[in-house]
This record gives sequence, structure tokens and C-alpha cells, in this order.
Amino acid sequence: MSVANLSSDLAKPWWKHGMVWMVILGPLAVVIAGIATAYIAIQNADVVLDTRIQSTEALPHTPSLAARNHAATPDQDVPVPSMKKP
Repeated sequence: MSVANLSSDLAKPWWKHGMVWMVILGPLAVVIAGIATAYIAIQNADVVLDTRIQSTEALPHTPSLAARNHAATPDQDVPVPSMKKP
């Protein structure tokens, strides 16, 4: 590179250098994408579901709930099933 080209590059203002815009636009694009993502997340938020159990027979995951409750119950509190013969 000659001295003439170097001095003409130094005489240009900062906004006329392409490298400056590459350094500025990278983080700016990330900030804009973050704001857009937050906007989409807030506008399309899911409805809070009522997870209280009204009837254990109507739920498809009743066996898992029964197993969880059985595992959490002490052995002396578990009722013994009666053996009924038909």
C-alpha cells in the first residue's frame, strides 16, 4: 500500500469505513432480534391451565398419579386390598 492510499484512508470520516459498520451492525442485529423475540413471546403467551384434579377417573394420567401418591405414602398407611372371590 502506498503512502498516498494510506493518507486518503486516514482522511475519511469514521462512517465511511466499511469495517466500522460491520462492527456496529452485528450487535445491533442481535439487540433487534432480542426485542422481536420478546415481543413475539409476550403477544403469543400461552393461557395458564387449571391443573387441579376434579376427577381422577377422567384423567388419562391417573395411573401415574396413583403411583406417585402410593410411593409417597408410608407403608403403614396403605390400605390392604381385600381378596374378593366372584
